[in-house]
Amino acid sequence: MEAKTVKYKVLDPRAKAPAYATAGAAAADLCALLDAPLTLAPGQRATVPTGIAIELPDANCVALLYARSGLAIKHGLTLSNCVGVIDSDYRGEIRVGLVNLGDAPYTIAPGERIGQLCITPVWQAAFVQADELGGTARGEGGFGSTGRL
Repeated sequence: MEAKTVKYKVLDPRAKAPAYATAGAAAADLCALLDAPLTLAPGQRATVPTGIAIELPDANCVALLYARSGLAIKHGLTLSNCVGVIDSDYRGEIRVGLVNLGDAPYTIAPGERIGQLCITPVWQAAFVQADELGGTARGEGGFGSTGRL
């Protein structure tokens, strides 16, 4: 896999650089930059700083922020907006919006891995209004229409 350069800036000396946990990892871990542990009660949301800003190479890519599956499955801690979108022209701090969907409080430790950052290609659409759309076998079938829920 060819590595592409993504510059990052450390906004606080305690911040940890984005890092891939394994050679085959698709996303780099981001860590919480906290002065003290932060406890989220069930249903509670918080925006957690990382102390990191990035510069994507151009408008042909986007950084997508995902939940860490272990935190989500074991503790119900996930992203409050499902997937965070970091546009190529954003230069501010990456902050991770978290929500505790579990049934018990969860305490985030300073330096804990709280999200995953995936850099992926993207293209902007040229939206064109049309009176008709091409047909498919599925047509207008919505949720559950393929027989798989």
